[in-house]
Amino acid sequence: MAGKNNPWGGGGSGGGDDGSGEDGSSGDGGSNEAGGPRNPWLPGSGGEPGKRRSASIEDIFKSRGPEGPRRSGGGGGGGTGFRLPERPDGKSWAPVIVAGAALVWVAITSIHFVQPGEQAVVTWFGGKYSHELDSGTSLTAPWPIHMVEKENVSQVRLEEVPGTKTEKLILTGDQNLVDLSYLIRWNISDLKLYKYQLNDPRNALLEIGEAAMRAAVARQNLDSVLTGAGRAEIEQDVRAAMQARLDAYRSGISVQGIEINKVDPPSRVEEAFKDVSSAQQDADAAINRSRAVAQQVLARAQGDASEFNDIYEEYKLAPEVTRRRLYYETMEQILSKTDKTIVDGGNVTPYLPLPELKRRAQAQPQQQGQ
Repeated sequence: MAGKNNPWGGGGSGGGDDGSGEDGSSGDGGSNEAGGPRNPWLPGSGGEPGKRRSASIEDIFKSRGPEGPRRSGGGGGGGTGFRLPERPDGKSWAPVIVAGAALVWVAITSIHFVQPGEQAVVTWFGGKYSHELDSGTSLTAPWPIHMVEKENVSQVRLEEVPGTKTEKLILTGDQNLVDLSYLIRWNISDLKLYKYQLNDPRNALLEIGEAAMRAAVARQNLDSVLTGAGRAEIEQDVRAAMQARLDAYRSGISVQGIEINKVDPPSRVEEAFKDVSSAQQDADAAINRSRAVAQQVLARAQGDASEFNDIYEEYKLAPEVTRRRLYYETMEQILSKTDKTIVDGGNVTPYLPLPELKRRAQAQPQQQGQ
């Protein structure tokens, strides 16, 4: 290699194998003054014209391939973009595909099937109300111009108050507390009002129901609420009050009925209430027995009075005969219960202890038998 120019350094006159000049410097970035080859591994000047810049590792990966720029994440050589096949006339299929997709989208979002018992609300861009759809097939503008919300307006919905395993204490008219739960049956009567009149129709229904129930129970005493005598009246009052309030709010809700499920005393006084209830039942039983005896006595007295009235009617027809018959009947009742002796003849002692002798005669065989 002696006597030849270093391909990476300066010329033969001024340098050795490392391409440095006589003073040991690299000159202008590894290139000699004679314009020899530049060392690619040495940093170049980069900004001076006419001089070749050294390649870095980034430049190698950013270099362009034969078919375009090479991608850093491609994992190999450069790739080509996907192109659709052309139509026979040489045009692209892209407009046809876009038009077909648009037609399918319009057909899917414009045709609506509303089932029997359902209604739908149509809005402009999901905000402003447009119109309603009844059951059947209907057409609207495609989504998102027209947005459709369906609701089953014929379905009777159930709301249980206060829910399972929850105690709701309500004050009665005689200042007692009862644990009461009930069921509300309702449906949608006007879908437009139901959707847009109230912010939360279901919550409004529950609040109105609770207020109406407390007002109705407060008009009844404890016994009527617990025994069921006043439950039917409470249910009717609650339904009427709820419907009047919901109509005033224009809620679009129709209350179908109220059903009281459970009425119990509070859990903290349940034992004491059982004792009171038992004592009340005993008192009711004694009262019923007294009423039965009174009815028997009254019936007997009414029978005697009716019999006397019948006798009086006969007495008015034949007073003498009736008087004599009454005398005989009265004497028969009196004499049948007493000992008596009948004497007929003039030579007999006026009084003989015949009944006493008779009793003694009957007592002697009994004593002999013992």
